[in-house]
Amino acid sequence: MSVNIENIFTIKSEQEFRRIALDVFRFQAANNAVYKEYLLSLKTDVESVEQLEQIPFLPVEFFKSFEIRTTHQEKINPIQFTSSGTTGQITSKHFVSDSSVYQKSYLKAFELFYGNITDYCILALLPSYLEREGSSLVYMADDLIKKSKHHQSGFYLHNYDELILTLQQLQDKKQKTILLGVTYALLDVVEQFPLFRGGSNLIVMETGGMKGKRKEMIREELHSILCEGFGVKSIHSEYGMTELLSQAYSKGEGIFNTPAWMKILIRDTNDPFSYLPAGRTGGINIIDLANIYSCSFIATQDLGKTNPNSSFEVLGRFDNSDIRGCNLLVQ
Repeated sequence: MSVNIENIFTIKSEQEFRRIALDVFRFQAANNAVYKEYLLSLKTDVESVEQLEQIPFLPVEFFKSFEIRTTHQEKINPIQFTSSGTTGQITSKHFVSDSSVYQKSYLKAFELFYGNITDYCILALLPSYLEREGSSLVYMADDLIKKSKHHQSGFYLHNYDELILTLQQLQDKKQKTILLGVTYALLDVVEQFPLFRGGSNLIVMETGGMKGKRKEMIREELHSILCEGFGVKSIHSEYGMTELLSQAYSKGEGIFNTPAWMKILIRDTNDPFSYLPAGRTGGINIIDLANIYSCSFIATQDLGKTNPNSSFEVLGRFDNSDIRGCNLLVQ
């Protein structure tokens, strides 16, 4: 069987999502060799799976050791993304058979949450990502910069003086602007330029964390510092990862929402095959239907909870997550 990509990006209801997700599951169970082997190891009867909650989620660690890709799809503008990692750490690899699916996913998600890309100037402060090869975030930011068609859109590395000057010019012109920045670099900027104040046309969006550059901070403290430093009322956030082709966005207070083709389930930390209701903290499982040609059902190392309105919050990560992930496979 096959799944029509266009149907994924036009989902209108929960019922439609569940139907297509089950189709994607059966497609990947038949055509993704690694996922198929994983299902066999769990003695999963694919034909008997009739609910999302019955679908086994592939531990994200598999992307470190295996090529997670369906054999059904021809390679059309293929690309390989790799995760960041410290020296000696094994990085994840995401083999994307058709890069146009990724482009469609992030552009449609951006338009869903923020509107027309051409209304914005996009500034990307992503030093840790720019300094290595294979970043899916840099790929997305580069394309959004181009699609914005604004002459001042662009990347920044360590040239903070130039960034602040550009921000000031854009604010003077009341130009809607998104500053997408890795968290530690945004903190560097507000420390070095304490007198800068943005305006109502500036959106500051943090992503990526500290990358070992700074001590980790709780979200409330971090966002308070960034709000004060940039002169904005809230800090937006982007939640994505190398192993996904879709992003969730938060417009404040760390509360994320997903596009219609993405869904969050919270697994019990003591029983990875059962799920928790809204408000309970557990492991984050992600259904990303844009991952049609790799694996759409991923058990992450993140901890979080869902809210009654289907939004979710990221609350941390598993301790010794690599070890726990391997134990999950044995169990």
